Amino acid sequence: MWFYLAVLLGLYFLCRWYRERQTVDNLREKYVFITGCDSGFGNQLARQLDSLGLRVLAACFTQKGAEQLEKATSDRLKTTILDVSSTESVVAATEWVKGIVRSKGLWGLVNNAATGAHVAPNEWLTKDQFAEVINVNLLGLIDVTLHMLPLVRAARGRVVNVSSVGGRVINIGGGYCLAKFGVEAFSDSIRRELRPFGVQVSIIEPGSFMTSIALRWDEDLRRIWNRVPSDIKECYGQQYLEGCKSTLWSFCRLEI
Repeated sequence: MWFYLAVLLGLYFLCRWYRERQTVDNLREKYVFITGCDSGFGNQLARQLDSLGLRVLAACFTQKGAEQLEKATSDRLKTTILDVSSTESVVAATEWVKGIVRSKGLWGLVNNAATGAHVAPNEWLTKDQFAEVINVNLLGLIDVTLHMLPLVRAARGRVVNVSSVGGRVINIGGGYCLAKFGVEAFSDSIRRELRPFGVQVSIIEPGSFMTSIALRWDEDLRRIWNRVPSDIKECYGQQYLEGCKSTLWSFCRLEI
């Protein structure tokens, strides 16, 4: 029994050693388009891939975010302004990418842009508040993907969609988790569809990280509470509000 266990462990570490030694050729000739690069995961990924030599095309929501990222990276990295909730903006970004990558296509598309607005118990929210989040976190991601797919397919590249642990298990109310569940369903759908073209589709499910989104949750929750009707406040009470705040912060312990 111990012999077989040793053999299995040996095979495991051998496979791990082999995978860790794998490298990607010609990194400096590969283009990766990343959304939501002002801060958080998108910003960190853009910097990291730039340091590895890839040609990063970073989409920021603000001009300030784009300028700060350009100052912190090499001349290879290029930025553009993108609002994923606007199809007009998505079309403009797509044309910008086409003009840069040309026939090489996109080796990677990373859909990271998201909003964490309107995180609260569902009864405290309106339909428009749900729609605002879903329009960015799900429909915006879909819009960017559909426009960029021909470029990804041309390079036999990969699509990486940043979901959340909240896309697997609901932990907060509002449109955030609903949208992330949708991201996982959409990702699984296109993964099957694009396999024959050699395109890989993956999802990332970050857990407890203190991003700029999480830092706004407390303020946003209190603002929503102040606007709910008096009968809702009376029903839920201050203690319930404090419990919601504690729940939110319990999911945001790690800094990036």
